[in-house]
Amino acid sequence: MQKVNVKIINRSSNPMPAYATPSSAGMDVRAFLSEPLTLQPMQRALIPTGLYMELPVGYECQMRPRSGLALRHGITLLNTPGTIDADYRGEVGVILINLSQEPFVINPGERICQMVIASCCQATLVEVQTLNDTERGTGGFGHTGVK
Repeated sequence: MQKVNVKIINRSSNPMPAYATPSSAGMDVRAFLSEPLTLQPMQRALIPTGLYMELPVGYECQMRPRSGLALRHGITLLNTPGTIDADYRGEVGVILINLSQEPFVINPGERICQMVIASCCQATLVEVQTLNDTERGTGGFGHTGVK
């Protein structure tokens, strides 16, 4: 697995994000709240993390839902994955939404999402008039599963 150094400031009282196992792709991120916050059904909120980072150029940080929160409570990230660019220096915030029918309480220090550091590239768009043909062609949205 590729390793990269990421500079991080943790202004919260929460532990630094860390990988749970040697092969984990994501690190759990915790809510930096002074008191519990209740998300009503279909309500969204920007949750502070107290984290600030300096990513190397050519990398991004993706914020992704935690599968257990999504399955058990209907809590997910509204913009999945949320992208933190290498030149952003502000506090990392996480937009959570409650897709369940029940209120959900987010407690201070609760694990709310996972972050994945990923390499990325910038594309040079080349405008053309035609594209090469493929077997799939223009079939989309479930096309490959239909026989």
